Amino acid sequence: MIFTDDTEEALRSAVWLANSAEQPDTLVDLDDEHAFLQEFPYTGRLDRDEEEVASLRRLRPRLREMLLAPRDEMADHVNDALAESRLTPALRRHDGVDWHLHAVADDHPLAERVLVETAMALIDVIRADEGSRLTVCADDTCQSISLDLSRNRSKRYCSTTCANRNAVAAYRARLAAH
Repeated sequence: MIFTDDTEEALRSAVWLANSAEQPDTLVDLDDEHAFLQEFPYTGRLDRDEEEVASLRRLRPRLREMLLAPRDEMADHVNDALAESRLTPALRRHDGVDWHLHAVADDHPLAERVLVETAMALIDVIRADEGSRLTVCADDTCQSISLDLSRNRSKRYCSTTCANRNAVAAYRARLAAH
């Protein structure tokens, strides 16, 4: 494990949201929000309405910018995000997840909690100087973010789909060369 479980989960969640803006858009309605919450079961206030979906959609470009920023700029983004919210840090243990930090109260809007949790996770990324684990997918036709949590830093693609597409293309190129 590179980071703590809550840091890795916050990074995965932020990457999922940022990548949901890529084509095809995968966060357009309440069903898509439900899928997000199934994958990333946030506790606390969940309005599950169109405004909540809209606020998550508005957050996506900011998350992308934060996640892909160079280290010093990433720190600026983190500081800005933390300054915007009334932080009420508390250690919590719930739903089978051991002690972890909730930086804002559970009654804050979901998009705000996602932003602050992303900022908190990026603190660990910045402190460990591990920003290279967040890159744009190596597939030339894809602009999604790839999160590499492997020990050997071998992940280059955002998904199995992109990895497979490139493996097939490389295989066909090798066949054509013979």
